[in-house]
Amino acid sequence: MWNSTVCIRAGWFGLAAEPITARRAMRLGVLICGCILMLAISAARAGDGGYFRIATGVTDGTYFPIGSLIASAISNPPGSRDCDDGGSCGVPGLIAVGQASKGSVQNVALIAEGTVESGLSQADIAYMAYFGLGPFKGAAQFDGLRVVATLFPELVQLAVRKHSGIYAVEDLRDRRVSLGVQGSGTAVDADVIMAAHGLAAGSYKAMHLDLGESADRLRLGKLDAFFIIGGAPVPAMVDLAEQANITLLPIHGAAATRLRREYPFFAPAILPAGVYRNVGQTKTLSVGAQWLVSDRLDAQLVYDMTRALWHPSTRRVLDNGHPGGRLIQLKSALDGLGIPLHKGARRYYKEVGALP
Repeated sequence: MWNSTVCIRAGWFGLAAEPITARRAMRLGVLICGCILMLAISAARAGDGGYFRIATGVTDGTYFPIGSLIASAISNPPGSRDCDDGGSCGVPGLIAVGQASKGSVQNVALIAEGTVESGLSQADIAYMAYFGLGPFKGAAQFDGLRVVATLFPELVQLAVRKHSGIYAVEDLRDRRVSLGVQGSGTAVDADVIMAAHGLAAGSYKAMHLDLGESADRLRLGKLDAFFIIGGAPVPAMVDLAEQANITLLPIHGAAATRLRREYPFFAPAILPAGVYRNVGQTKTLSVGAQWLVSDRLDAQLVYDMTRALWHPSTRRVLDNGHPGGRLIQLKSALDGLGIPLHKGARRYYKEVGALP
């Protein structure tokens, strides 16, 4: 039986012996959020309120903590204090939880199947799913996919060890490169990025490792490079940069220009210096992270969730959780929409003047 005391004690004693750095504080925040979500799951299974699942990503990436923050913001379990009394301002009776997954491609498939109610995805993966491109050709196409909000920019991050003799993407020929786990948006984009730099399949040793294994192998010298596309800082990258001397390869110039011409959902971006220990400013690309649902989902529910996401009280949840939460802003909620808004979300944005 899950117990909140066990959860908090286990997390506290695991972190109490360590110095309270920004990274430790972030981990503790995610832990506490996870505890709350586990309690929510227990309540939902007991039959209290609606159970709303948000498919996220791997637990040491960006999607999982961000999805958990959104779940917290839109939840309002039965018996909660009223919003006006300082309680939850989420959807009355709704219990939302973040569910770990392989990432964007799998999340879209789970939404299409009805296995989850919503999920996070890269904007390019949502676009491909809607129009039946890339991994979604033929029967895998899902034109019932809809957007609730664009959340934040996700940066393409290509990590290598410093002093490895690898200074550009082109230097990865014949090297061991993890493109990301199959079923993730990272893997889809990494493949086209490599091709844009003249590295077709077979010109390097492609691997499909999860983020944790990729970081471990790079640290041990058993991997030459790995991709991760996520809102910076990615927790696993923070840990890796503290344990090993790494750098990120720039993705810019003629190859990036060609890539953006062919795939307009890519945008130029800059990772500031100091986001990761001893990693300088890096020119790269980005794609938008979006919160997606099916067009089958009830319009009133989606309207209520959208309103809860942008309720003034939610700002505290987003700003004090994962650093990426601070980038989730109403002013950018409609950026980079390659597929339609859900009609419930559209109604909210019209009411607040964000849409004509």
